[in-house]
Amino acid sequence: MLPNPTLDQLQVFLTVAETGSFSAASRVLNRAQSVISYTIANLEAQLEMPLFERSGARQPKLTDAGKAMLEDARRLLTDLQVMRARIKGLKEGLEAEVSVAISVMVPSPATVDVLREFREQFPSVALNLTVGELGMVMEAVLSGKATIGIGGAVLKQDDSMLMEKIGHSFMMPVASRNHPLAQIGRPLTLGDVREEVQLVVTDASGLTKGRDFNVLSYKTWRVSDIATKHALIRGGLGWGGLPASIIRDDLTSGALVHLDLEAYEQGEYPIYAMRRLANPPGPAAAWMIDAFRTRLSQCPNHADFTAALNEIRGPEMPLAAE
Repeated sequence: MLPNPTLDQLQVFLTVAETGSFSAASRVLNRAQSVISYTIANLEAQLEMPLFERSGARQPKLTDAGKAMLEDARRLLTDLQVMRARIKGLKEGLEAEVSVAISVMVPSPATVDVLREFREQFPSVALNLTVGELGMVMEAVLSGKATIGIGGAVLKQDDSMLMEKIGHSFMMPVASRNHPLAQIGRPLTLGDVREEVQLVVTDASGLTKGRDFNVLSYKTWRVSDIATKHALIRGGLGWGGLPASIIRDDLTSGALVHLDLEAYEQGEYPIYAMRRLANPPGPAAAWMIDAFRTRLSQCPNHADFTAALNEIRGPEMPLAAE
């Protein structure tokens, strides 16, 4: 018959191994030492192998089998603690899982900080994260794929949605340092960019079908995502707008150049927390919205962002906007 140790036996075994003695384990578990010894003996009998070396030693020492069992026992008991925390949370109304859709316009450092703290605050809550462009966030919330969305422009009015502005971001027109537009030593006109390839992200959600934002060139290459657009612009294959938070390091190093193009609208891009009215967020999702609100309130505006980069780059390498 296969051994079938109980969780209590594993807890006693782990406590003896971690405290270093049967007497110390009895004090930690508030049980008589004889009970501790009896429990370990029963466990060893089930497993048909000794877990501790007792002869000739003042303190019990793990055998090779005991060392191998220790990690298994620790993992099983940790899983039990996670299950207990999840059950406790469910009884208190805590979600088992939070599904969130986040726009690429949300600065990645803010996203990382919020999710790191979320993991610490809600260790028993699973996370389902979707990151995308343009209308994807709203579509994910409307379809029920996401409980909450943290994203940009309201692409259509929907009475079933609750929208709350919690921050801002902005796009900047850029090109690689070797691109022809980066070599023009003056502010750019529409005539300068019309015949140059502009890289444009296509909205997979379909909510912006037939609508273009800041598309100024006659020649366009359309790509499916921001990461591809970023790579192609860095590679000198065209110019286009990218979220400031993504290109900060490229602008600092000079790998990308900010294009001084008045025709390109560079106003603040609002970021909203969105959800369906019929699906109010639970404690964990509500906490996440508040955390993003706090982080995004600290993000710089366009002028502060440009000033900070110019300070880093120095007077010899200012951004083109300056």
